[in-house]
Parts: sequence; structure tokens; C-alpha cells
Amino acid sequence: MSHTAHIPSHRKPRRSASKLALRAGVAGGVLSTIAVAGAAGPANAEPVTETIEMPTLGSLDIDLASAVSASAEASQQEALDLSLQAQENAAIEKAAKDAKKAKAEADRKAEAEKAEKARAEARERASRTQARTSLSASSSSDSGSSSSADSSSQVATGSAAAIVAFARAQVGDAYISGGTGPNSWDCSGLVQAAYRQAGVDLPRISSSQSSMGTSVSLSSLQPGDILYWGSRSGSYHVAIYVGGGKYVGAQNPSTGVVERSLDWDMPSGAVRIL
Repeated sequence: MSHTAHIPSHRKPRRSASKLALRAGVAGGVLSTIAVAGAAGPANAEPVTETIEMPTLGSLDIDLASAVSASAEASQQEALDLSLQAQENAAIEKAAKDAKKAKAEADRKAEAEKAEKARAEARERASRTQARTSLSASSSSDSGSSSSADSSSQVATGSAAAIVAFARAQVGDAYISGGTGPNSWDCSGLVQAAYRQAGVDLPRISSSQSSMGTSVSLSSLQPGDILYWGSRSGSYHVAIYVGGGKYVGAQNPSTGVVERSLDWDMPSGAVRIL
């Protein structure tokens, strides 16, 4: 065994070949520059004493780390910008859909209100016309008053009783154009539902309902008869005669389903289905 084997080595660890080569290149370049400058000067020139500082490997490492950090921050900012843009686009698309849906609902309500206003105006004109004709008819006949007296004692029976009971049970419900129950109706929707209690399937619209069955005079009404306003094949409103000179009908949004006397709004005619 060597006498120096137990003595720890004091030699510095070897530097990597690439680092040594880089430093040697830098040092060689500096020395070559100085030598050329010395050879080109006059013989009696004073020696160059200026020290030239060259970048070290440490500064290169710092610059590289700064560049990597800046690149990472730029990538992160770009990702954040893309995320914000996607959220903004989604919000714009949702707002457009909501606006389109609201407009469609507003248009639907406006059409329903317009149609109801037209029906109300038509009923008012027909009511005035009917009132004038009924006044002239009542002055030339006493049969109307006698039948009115008899109508106060009319009692619905059988299928008519089921129709009348159902119609009266809906008094107080709301009127909605196109309504078919159970808590809101339009005129033909109520008549159709009432007749369904008696097993009779009527058409959905008022003009078709008043075209069915047999035409009867207003002086010969029976409970369960369908009253109509307008012409028989072109009626704009229908209701159910419940006896006692009264009828039940879904009138309009202001009144809803009501029970009224025939004198309140005299119908144009009546039909009998049962």
C-alpha cells in the first residue's frame, strides 16, 4: 500500500470540457486582441493598461432564465386572453338567444291581445244590432214574455244537467285566448269541455260549434243549448244556456267566466245538440 493512500486528495474537481473550452476561447480572444494592438503600435508606445470586461457564464445563465420566464408569462397571458374571449362570446350568444325568445313571446301576446280586441269590437257591434232588432220584435209579440216567465222554472235533466253543472262550476275562472282549462278558458274551449261531460265531442272553434245540431229560436231555449253571436256559420262567440233566462260563458279577459242574463248581451241565435 502507498504511504499516501490515506491522505485525502486536495485537487479541485475537474471542470467540464465545454466550460473549459468556452473560457479558453474567451481568454484566447482577449489575448490575441491585445497582442495585435501591441504589434501595430509604435515601438516606444506605452503598454496598454485598459481592462476589457467580457460577459461571464453566470450572466449568460441569468439572461437565459429571464428569457424563459418572459416567454412563460407571455404564454400564460395569451391563454388568459383566449379564456376571457371565449366567455365573452358565450355571454353574447346567450344574450342574443334570450332577446330572441323575449321578442317571440311579446309578439305572441300582442297577437292575442289584437285578436281579442277585434272580437270584443265585433261583439259590441253585433250586440247593438241585436238590441235594435229585439226591441222591434218584442213590441209585436207577447210570446217572448210568456216564454221568459216559463224559463224561470226550467230545470236541466240528464246530459243537459251535467253540461250545465260543469259550466257553472267554472264561473270565476280566468279568460285566456286559446284556453282549454282547467282554470282558464276561452268561449269555445269552455263549451267543448262542458259537452265532453255528456260524452259529446264538439269541434274546437265557435263557428264550427254553432254550425252543429238544430237551430232553435231564442223563445224556445232549453238548458244545455249553445248560444252564438254573429251568423250561425260564422259566429265569433258561444256560450251555454243554463235555464232561467241565463247563460254561462267565457266572456273576455276583464270578466272571465260569468253567468249572465240574456238581456245583458242578447245572442244572435241558438242550436240544440242533445
